[in-house]
Amino acid sequence: MVTHAVLVDPPRPGLVLSDLVATTPLSDVEAADLYAAMAKDVLRAAERSGGELLVNYRDGGTLPGEYADADSTAEAEVRSLATRALSEPGDARFEVQVGSTPAARAGNTATHLLEREDADSVSILDPRAPTIERTDLDGAAMSLRRAETVLGPAPGGRLHYHGMTEPIDFDGAYDPPELATAARRAVEAGHGVAFAPMHPVVTTGADLATLLSTIEARVVADRPVPEATMETLYDLDLRVRVEGGRRRVERA
Repeated sequence: MVTHAVLVDPPRPGLVLSDLVATTPLSDVEAADLYAAMAKDVLRAAERSGGELLVNYRDGGTLPGEYADADSTAEAEVRSLATRALSEPGDARFEVQVGSTPAARAGNTATHLLEREDADSVSILDPRAPTIERTDLDGAAMSLRRAETVLGPAPGGRLHYHGMTEPIDFDGAYDPPELATAARRAVEAGHGVAFAPMHPVVTTGADLATLLSTIEARVVADRPVPEATMETLYDLDLRVRVEGGRRRVERA
């Protein structure tokens, strides 16, 4: 069974999706609401899959600058988000992240689960990839029976999914371009590498334009959509505009 670790930050304005605020009309508060909605959809996909869900949250003492505090409510904020997202929140595990960088935190989580808890396989999921579905996760789990590493690509050479049956060297493993770097580390560890379907990871306005177009296409085709994310985007009243051959997000 795969343990799906979703690495979630507390959805605080200014802490999450700051690059999105800089490249779209969204405010810090609106971006935080969108982050929470996307994380809910990823958590739901993991819950509905055939694996175990681990909600891996950042402790307040490890948050940057003004967001760090010794008596943080980070765990409570993430637990509240998960409780509103999941049908059976009591079945999910909650554990604090350990490490100073995203790669270190992912590596510590994966290595602990694989080596200390004898998990069959582990996946690291990005909470900013809301279009990922249960079927994607179940398909990746099947691929992990044949390859030691499964990577889920995102536009720009990034990753939305990193599955493995054995640890790799995580030092700098997510240096850009994350997809190629993680693949190289897997091969260096002697792993076979397989790939899951591509899904956008939303960090900038260009990513949000891709997400908006993807959701619109799914609605037109009567295919499943990330419900919490779509509801939030509807409330934000956003659209994609093409100007000079470039796509940008604006208020409708």
